Amino acid sequence: MTYRVRSAEQRRAEIQARAAAMGIDEAFISNLVETFYTRVRAHDRLGPIFGQAIEDWDEHLPKMKDFWSSVAMNTGRYSGKPVPAHQKLSGVAKEDFAVWLGLFEETVRDLAPSEDVIPYFMERAQRIAESLKLAMFSIPSLQKSGLS
Repeated sequence: MTYRVRSAEQRRAEIQARAAAMGIDEAFISNLVETFYTRVRAHDRLGPIFGQAIEDWDEHLPKMKDFWSSVAMNTGRYSGKPVPAHQKLSGVAKEDFAVWLGLFEETVRDLAPSEDVIPYFMERAQRIAESLKLAMFSIPSLQKSGLS
């Protein structure tokens, strides 16, 4: 196996070039986040969970745009802590992550500027969901009492 040594800047540039080649840009991220969270808020199961945790959507959505910009394009704009934020949610079940992923995939499929965008985003979304699920339900030192 051959390993290639790259600087952080080179790695970032490669990720950003790959994303751009697929049609991923800030406008796409913004539309994806706005559309997805509109659907989340209208969802019978997810809407109430997120609704009780998020008081100001006008404040929350820019954070989510920064998050997905960082995840998809390695922009480094997000510096929050997703695990503690999600541990504050009450009434979440492990099964809700599959619902979230299904709704996210539906949104990505509806909006993707190219077919390559779907697996690109879903791979990342699945890793994020699994990480949050492990933190919330499987790792005792990270669990918030009452969630599991």
